[in-house]
Amino acid sequence: MAVATILWVDDEMESLQSQKMFLENKGYQVHTLSNGFDAIDYVKEHMVDVVLLDESMPGISGLETLAKIKEIRQQIPVIMITKNETENVMDDAIGSQISDYLIKPVNPNQVLLSLKKILDNKRLVAEKTTSAYQQDFRNLFMALSSNPDYNEWMEIYKKLVYWELEMEKSDSPEMREVFQTQKEEANTEFGKFISKNYSSWVNPKSIDVPIMSHTLLQYKVLPHLEKGVPTFFVLIDNLRFDQWKAIQPIFAESFRILQEDSFYAILPTATQYARNAIFAGMLPIDIEKKFPVQWKNDDEEGGKNLYEEEFFKDQLKRLKKDNLRTSYTKVLNHNAGQDLVSNIHNLLDNDLNVIVYNFVDMLSHARTEMEVLKELANDEMSYRSITTSWFEHSPLHQALKRIADKKVNIILATDHGSVRVNSPHKVIGDKQTTTNLRYKHGRNLNYEPKEVIAFRDPREAGLPTPTVNSSFIFAKADGYLCYPNNYNYFANYYRNSFQHGGVSLEEMIVPVIKMTNKA
Repeated sequence: MAVATILWVDDEMESLQSQKMFLENKGYQVHTLSNGFDAIDYVKEHMVDVVLLDESMPGISGLETLAKIKEIRQQIPVIMITKNETENVMDDAIGSQISDYLIKPVNPNQVLLSLKKILDNKRLVAEKTTSAYQQDFRNLFMALSSNPDYNEWMEIYKKLVYWELEMEKSDSPEMREVFQTQKEEANTEFGKFISKNYSSWVNPKSIDVPIMSHTLLQYKVLPHLEKGVPTFFVLIDNLRFDQWKAIQPIFAESFRILQEDSFYAILPTATQYARNAIFAGMLPIDIEKKFPVQWKNDDEEGGKNLYEEEFFKDQLKRLKKDNLRTSYTKVLNHNAGQDLVSNIHNLLDNDLNVIVYNFVDMLSHARTEMEVLKELANDEMSYRSITTSWFEHSPLHQALKRIADKKVNIILATDHGSVRVNSPHKVIGDKQTTTNLRYKHGRNLNYEPKEVIAFRDPREAGLPTPTVNSSFIFAKADGYLCYPNNYNYFANYYRNSFQHGGVSLEEMIVPVIKMTNKA
């Protein structure tokens, strides 16, 4: 580790020689000066890691010196040391972007702790993160090996998300690689788990099944309605659990988070299937039966999500909740978002307000089309960062802040997640085969069985049969499905892009969060 250079400026430096020696014995290089003028000149000519600055010196005060130092090198951390405890001096110092504040007389350990907080914080956090993950690695390994059920899979995924976010603090490429390997192994095992269990989940005879898209409103939204308290069901499309964790602190500024849960998105993990299932309260096969005109298969013309509000009202009627005062708002662009900001107070008289907000889905699709977004979101960390930046400045955030002082309940959910794909798989099909990258349906599909989960009879997966002898296949883990024509071009074009429709932890285990106002 490189030696850190400390500049200590104090007009009583002779009395601090023992402290200087203490820091040098701890491995720091300490240069001392007795006045602000010399300190300003020194900083112009030399690289310094931290400045220890006395506030009260003859000639030029510590605060004046601080201002000049920040003009020269704004990023230098400065620790102000003073005898003066008056509030206005502290406010001035803090307003001038000091990194820490010590009151005289200071003891050597105080100074050392302050330096460690500034200089070694990242390293210490990284070391602690690496050590803690090493200890938890075996627990995760054992959990993956113990034939987990659907509840345990949700816990495993939450734990993996926790460590993925913690790994952002680690500077160990080796440890990140170990984690990535463990996450890939988890997704491989999850694919086997879904292959074995999914048909029984969508079979009405099953009793012990997870909450899925088509039962989300019934079990995770409607039971939370309170008389006289408006509930906002906010569905942000294509929001993964790690993206929720990234925007959680922004929500926490305005709302109290009561329950952080997850549910399983149905297959295909695509908007027209998963979101329609949420609002209809039915699997796609049943939606098609009840709404043959409104339901559109992949290969049919027309919008696939035009009837969500109609499906929603029908579900409320079936559940004998059609006496509720409700609203349904879909935001597809910025102008519609601004309308929501203007109109949100008018929704407070309703029992249940649905807000569907399209942004993340546009981002993941745009990412494969636009070179700029490929640069901005080239990995998981930057994908989360863009999501956070969008939400912080979005009309949705503005609108929710406007009702944060009211007694409201908010339930935040999504329709499905997305996964970063890296493994292309060849699929051969006829002209009617769909073009989706994470799932396909059609007749005479030719594929490598171990690379996909296949349902030769779509009804086994609760899906309509678009054409006679049509079957569905779903990519697992980080796979994506390409045709032999121009295979190398498409394999390279879509590699390292975020896609959805298939089977992965990121696409299927998605957040449902209950919040209320803080008052």
